[in-house]
Amino acid sequence: MIDSRTGVPLEFGKVTLHELPYDHPAAIRLVRALFDDQVERYGYADPVEADPAHYAPPEGLFLVAYAGAVPVGCGGYRTHDAPSRTIEIKKMYSLPGLRGTGLGRRILAELERRAAAAGFTDSILETGIRNTAALALYTSTGYQPRPRYAVGYRDPEINRAFVKKLPHGE
Repeated sequence: MIDSRTGVPLEFGKVTLHELPYDHPAAIRLVRALFDDQVERYGYADPVEADPAHYAPPEGLFLVAYAGAVPVGCGGYRTHDAPSRTIEIKKMYSLPGLRGTGLGRRILAELERRAAAAGFTDSILETGIRNTAALALYTSTGYQPRPRYAVGYRDPEINRAFVKKLPHGE
């Protein structure tokens, strides 16, 4: 049965994470929703289009969360700096009706776990100051402020950069 308010199956507790290609239809649908959310929030957003190879193992990963058969969230990482073994967390999104349920925390933890298992040691990310839920998620999971790294095309008054040492691999 589907919750009429959120559009998500009522058995939400049965969420599974699936590694999918960045250009999988479910991933595209969620990344498009993220794009729309960011445009509404900030007036601009990173493009939906990206090279799927950047989010493919061994140098990247893309996860889609499903509640039953419904895609409800996503997130990925790509290599930011290979010599320093640093990844960048990207495209974190959950359906609005599921925010605050721990879904983003679960996706982030799995991305970090898989990156550490692949030999990465550090994680960076950027988010905007109007996304208070994302700011709370990242700071509560150990991300520390750092100088911005996406210079030239992001507004320094809005964007905030963070870094975290990844736990040792499995």
